Amino acid sequence: MSFQGFTAEDFGVFHIQGLEARMIAIKEQIQPKFEVIGQELLSTLSQETDETLHIHIAQHARRTKNPPKDTWLAFSHSARGYKKHPHFQIGLFDDHVFIWLANIYEMPEKAKVAESYLHHLNDIRSLPGHFMVSQDHMQKEARFIQELDDSELLDMLSRFKEVKKAEFLLGLQIPTTDIVLSKGADFITLAKDTFSMLTPFYQTARHAQQK
Repeated sequence: MSFQGFTAEDFGVFHIQGLEARMIAIKEQIQPKFEVIGQELLSTLSQETDETLHIHIAQHARRTKNPPKDTWLAFSHSARGYKKHPHFQIGLFDDHVFIWLANIYEMPEKAKVAESYLHHLNDIRSLPGHFMVSQDHMQKEARFIQELDDSELLDMLSRFKEVKKAEFLLGLQIPTTDIVLSKGADFITLAKDTFSMLTPFYQTARHAQQK
């Protein structure tokens, strides 16, 4: 089976009221698509990173009251989990799809990763102008790299290094109005191309993590 694209109904899941009802919709409507996307990307990602990657689909198991406002799948070298490691993400909010290389606050070695990235500012700057930076994977806010001056990018990385809850994500946000989301093959191509450009930063983070 190949990925057929996202639909308006997929994004509408996040307007369903109540934790149980929304989780049922996520599991029945979105997670099967994540399974297909994961299988279509896994081999390519593993080859590009030169690591055996594993698929993790967010289960939102810690939630007891508030329904999730987004959901995602992740690719990590660890079969046990992804949050403590640099990982790739694809997921949805109600108004966009995100494709991230994510370094989140639960990663014990994030100060080492931040220090490595500080030595690769020019490489980060060399990413295409539509690439974005996020400092919190749980929020929608993100900024285009081309909008950041050097001091702002430096401040983001310094905060990532020094503040316990700070994060650093690189990638794309694709609004629901973009037709690529409804064309499965085109979206898979976009995801592959995006992850290919992010792979050097994944490898930098993994090397820093292992020092």
